[in-house]
Amino acid sequence: MAAEAARGLLVTFEGPEGSGKTTQLPLVARWLETLHFPVLCTREPGGTRVGERIRAVLHDPSFTEMAPVTEILLYSASRAQHVAEIIRPALAEGHIVLCDRYYDSTYAYQGFGRALSLDELRSITRFATGGLVPDVTLYLDLEPEVGLQRRLQGGEEMNRLDREALDFHRRVREGYWTLVRQEPQRWLVIDAQGTVAEVQARIRDALHPRLYHAANSLNRDAIEQGGRV
Repeated sequence: MAAEAARGLLVTFEGPEGSGKTTQLPLVARWLETLHFPVLCTREPGGTRVGERIRAVLHDPSFTEMAPVTEILLYSASRAQHVAEIIRPALAEGHIVLCDRYYDSTYAYQGFGRALSLDELRSITRFATGGLVPDVTLYLDLEPEVGLQRRLQGGEEMNRLDREALDFHRRVREGYWTLVRQEPQRWLVIDAQGTVAEVQARIRDALHPRLYHAANSLNRDAIEQGGRV
């Protein structure tokens, strides 16, 4: 994240379907709040009134005719509104922003999953976000077969992307690993197998040193006084 863009910290959560990131994010928020950090939780697509309308269209399983280019432009429209209305203002106020998905999902799902041009996706993303890059990205890794089974067993509604073929979800996971290898300094890879508490402990252990080194304008005293648990 460019220094002039914000004083806070942008932490994004990524992972394949069923990886548990949506469960883990609010637990991380509560942990940070106990350390007296200002925290804002949000999600993509969505996060704004405009974005939530777009999310409903993107996830609607009845839109089977949606073209991949239409899909990426809708995601990017939601993201542009999200960055302008929610993320940048919160960062400017010194918040830790926890975001359930961000542009890495676009690269993994539309780039690797749908085989769209990564160069074109990056150009669209830079335009939509104004170049806003996460400080830290947590990747909750899980085999697609396991994640999709979790979704089914949990009784969650399967959205339009959930219903893609297994090969699509395998390409998405492979795409995430490619992204991790390209920017290892930004990513924290978390084993998403195990109980909610076990995965949460892994996230806190991984995130703790990143908070210490990156949160120059945040509550460093709280970090030093023991925020691992």
